[in-house]
Amino acid sequence: MNIDMKDVSRTFGEGHTAVHALRHVDLQSEPGEFTVMLGPSGSGKTTMLNLVGAIDDATEGRLVVDGHDLAEMTPDEKTAFRRESVGFVFQFFNLIPTLTAAENVELVAELIDSAGAADRTAAVLDQVGLADRMDHFPAELSGGEQQRVALARALVKEPPILLCDEPTGELDFETGRKILSLLRSVNHDTGQTVLLVTHNAAIGDIADRVVKLRSGRIVDDRRNPNPRPAEELTW
Repeated sequence: MNIDMKDVSRTFGEGHTAVHALRHVDLQSEPGEFTVMLGPSGSGKTTMLNLVGAIDDATEGRLVVDGHDLAEMTPDEKTAFRRESVGFVFQFFNLIPTLTAAENVELVAELIDSAGAADRTAAVLDQVGLADRMDHFPAELSGGEQQRVALARALVKEPPILLCDEPTGELDFETGRKILSLLRSVNHDTGQTVLLVTHNAAIGDIADRVVKLRSGRIVDDRRNPNPRPAEELTW
């Protein structure tokens, strides 16, 4: 899935209290690209994800995702776009505590195809290495296992794009590397576009492309000719 942002701005509020989260951003991403967006808190990283995922709307500029001009979509069309085309992976796992790992994933799978939901759920939990933990509740899983359930929930829809907001931020180093390795494997195996935001510069080493933001602007954009395996990361 390709992303085309032209002169995109996002402002919250008005007048002297206005917050300019993004300022005249241009960004073009190719299908299948693994892009890491780096920047400190308040740099506009999460705002970028929210715009691409049709959670929020640009104040100015044009944003086209997979040929769809998001500004021209109705609310119902945006809901369908998020449901069918976008997988979200957040820093906080957002699992439903009263549902098992399988039930958390199957709940999403049923939105796409209720008839095949159980089979797809089992397959994707096996893909993330949780085939033997399907019947466990979130409180019975480690942080890394919960994040893998969250990733499975995003993958079960087979979305063309994965949007990841600090997916290793709540994990220890070794578990974080495993999650990044899994994301990179998914990207290689399926060709899904991955847009991952983080404040950790080391994570950029695994990406095809690294985009740096500061105060709502892109200050650096470079291709990485030799991405490193996630297993080799140190920070």
